[in-house]
Amino acid sequence: MGGSDENRHGVIGLMNPQGGGLRGGKVNPANGQTRRALSNINKNIIGAPVYPCAVNKRPLSEKNVMCHKKIPPSVPVHRPITRKFAAQLAENKTQIHKEETKSEPVDVIIIDVEEEEEDGDFNEPMFVQHTEAMLDEIDRMEGIEMEDSNDAEGEGVMDIDSCDKKNPLAVVDYIDDIYDFYKKNECRSCVPPNYMENQPDINERMRGILVDWLIEVHYKFELMEETLYLTINLIDRFLAVHHHVARKKLQLVGVTAMLLACKYEEVSVPVVDDLILISDKAYTRREVLDMEKLMANTLQFNFCLPTPYMFMRRFLKAAQSDKKVELLSFFIIELCLVEYEMLQYAPSQLAASAIYTAQSTLKGFEEWSKTCEFYTGYTEEKLMECSRKMAGLHHEAGTGKLTGVYRKYNTSKFGYASRTEPAGFLLL
Repeated sequence: MGGSDENRHGVIGLMNPQGGGLRGGKVNPANGQTRRALSNINKNIIGAPVYPCAVNKRPLSEKNVMCHKKIPPSVPVHRPITRKFAAQLAENKTQIHKEETKSEPVDVIIIDVEEEEEDGDFNEPMFVQHTEAMLDEIDRMEGIEMEDSNDAEGEGVMDIDSCDKKNPLAVVDYIDDIYDFYKKNECRSCVPPNYMENQPDINERMRGILVDWLIEVHYKFELMEETLYLTINLIDRFLAVHHHVARKKLQLVGVTAMLLACKYEEVSVPVVDDLILISDKAYTRREVLDMEKLMANTLQFNFCLPTPYMFMRRFLKAAQSDKKVELLSFFIIELCLVEYEMLQYAPSQLAASAIYTAQSTLKGFEEWSKTCEFYTGYTEEKLMECSRKMAGLHHEAGTGKLTGVYRKYNTSKFGYASRTEPAGFLLL
């Protein structure tokens, strides 16, 4: 290792051209110059007399360098001590001594978390505050619901959804809002009760024949119950808007309405050829598809409207009905689908009146509980007029030419509901 000019008095002699440099710190006597031995370098400590421009190559220990904790960590531990570095160390040592003389004992304050929380000065994380606020709101809402349920129970109203709280398909949290929405929008599914006045070629009796035939087709194809109610709704809404429907096209309107309803409600939709066959091949495939396009555009593809069936399921649950009440209620309301005069009532009122009439028929007396009144929104007085007309339809169901509904419910599948004697005390 080559030496530095600071480690000798004179100039270092020429390097040995053969050896490539000085070996072992030997002196070159030929030039008369001297070089200190490496062992003398150890004497270059801070307290000893130094040679001009001498450098102490001995590394300092960590204890000597880090003499105090306040020395900046950027100072290297094994840095050679030059005059400049020695002056810095002396200056730092003087400053540290002055700070130690000026420093006073510092009082350590121990903060008690519980005391801080009691004083209200403890700052909680934001997410903890949000979580606690949300939990408080949930507790408050549950308390309000409990109060409402207690008040309802005190008034004789039962919570019909309490048994379905663990059933996700019952959507207990939203069921009331859903039926409030149905009640507000059921007026959109209603048609003017006198719309047949604008149809010069057809009348209400032709409509009744068509609906009675479609009920038999629906039963033969074993379609869902929702499909039948939507089919009748599409027919009435189309006839109320599209005037001048020819008499020979009325059955085509009914078949096409059932096709649209099946596409909306059913999983397996009947093919067009089956509908043509059931109509005795009175129409071609092209005529059915053209009528489908016309009806969809006329109704603006608005097929999602509340029908009486939607309310029937909810109101039957409120009435705590058994199978007999359920079958008789559907028998009565399907009788109403055939009758043109029943278009004056809203779907929810038809459903509530059918259940009220069925209960009164089976029990032999008028009964409408507080629970039924609460969930249907209709009092017994509001249902009486419609219920009397339903009792009259029940009384005449087995007579006349339109007996499709009577024959449908006169089977074991529907518990022979049509054989039930009508409520005489409700008859006009």
